[in-house]
Amino acid sequence: MDDFQRILLLIGRLNYTWTNTESLLIHLIAGLAKVDKETAIVIFLTLNTTRARIDLVERLAKMKKTPKKYREEILPLLQRLNEQSKLRNKYNHCIYSFDSKGDISHTHLMRIFDGKDSIKYGKVEAMDNAEIARISDCIGDITEVNKGIWHVVHTNGFPQ
Repeated sequence: MDDFQRILLLIGRLNYTWTNTESLLIHLIAGLAKVDKETAIVIFLTLNTTRARIDLVERLAKMKKTPKKYREEILPLLQRLNEQSKLRNKYNHCIYSFDSKGDISHTHLMRIFDGKDSIKYGKVEAMDNAEIARISDCIGDITEVNKGIWHVVHTNGFPQ
């Protein structure tokens, strides 16, 4: 398999792992808000950004009536998910440059950075072995967050 295919598969795996894990927020919403899973799904789907979904779960966990145990279990998982969202977002919102062999050589971030009197856009970053390792590490951490959320759901009897 050539490097291009390998990188595309890795980015696909990153997106799959992220989406699978983000969907577990449904169970946390159900457990923290004390609603059934169907209601939690409606809430989850009504919030149309990852940021809004994570914010909701964080806020539910921080409510005074929420047991401290839930806060201690859930907030660190959400923090890790937030940390990994940066890399996930990068690969969902960038374009790629290719080298003479047809392999991905760089990413161009499609984001505007406002300065005091100018703007910058299209930050260029190399797609090298270090970046490939970073993506793999990110997938591994998201997978661990996934397991952590399932642990919270099962041990606390949240709706499944």
